Amino acid sequence: MNISTTKIETLLAERGMTKAALSESCGISRQNISTIIRRGTCEPKTAGKLALGLGVPVAELIEEARA
Repeated sequence: MNISTTKIETLLAERGMTKAALSESCGISRQNISTIIRRGTCEPKTAGKLALGLGVPVAELIEEARA
């Protein structure tokens, strides 16, 4: 699943959160969060955990497919 890394970084900045804080709130390792942000992809279940940790709907993190 493609996710918007810009959106994740923006949400972290808006909330004053670090990747370590996000890691604690969603149960994903900090290293895995960094990898997800670098690659821009993750499994749907992981996207759900990220969204929960950031307090947003999963749809807000999904990168729109380009035709």
